[in-house]
Amino acid sequence: MKARLPQGMGGGPQNMNAMIRQAQKMQEDMKKKQAELEEMEFKTTAGGGMVEVTMTGKKELRELVLKPEVVDPEDIEMLQDLIVAAVNEAIRTVEDTSAAEMEKITGSLQVPGMF
Repeated sequence: MKARLPQGMGGGPQNMNAMIRQAQKMQEDMKKKQAELEEMEFKTTAGGGMVEVTMTGKKELRELVLKPEVVDPEDIEMLQDLIVAAVNEAIRTVEDTSAAEMEKITGSLQVPGMF
């Protein structure tokens, strides 16, 4: 008696070739999306808009804008905290956007080494 596998299970070389083609297409789509994300710019603010940060998808700081009223020589620590908060928020935004876009490509498949 021959054992029969359910449809989609096994299938021999043709099924393996289809899986390989699908994985290659996914890899190409991911590379394309990564390149698109790296070209994007992300703006975030802190302190009610007193500090504005623009960061690229490569997590490179492109621009830092400070409102004049946030610059207080007596309270440099507050300004430092606001800058750190704005930069960290920008990094989180880049990472969250990248992860969401890659998940659209991979579905719920966890790809090692990605984000």
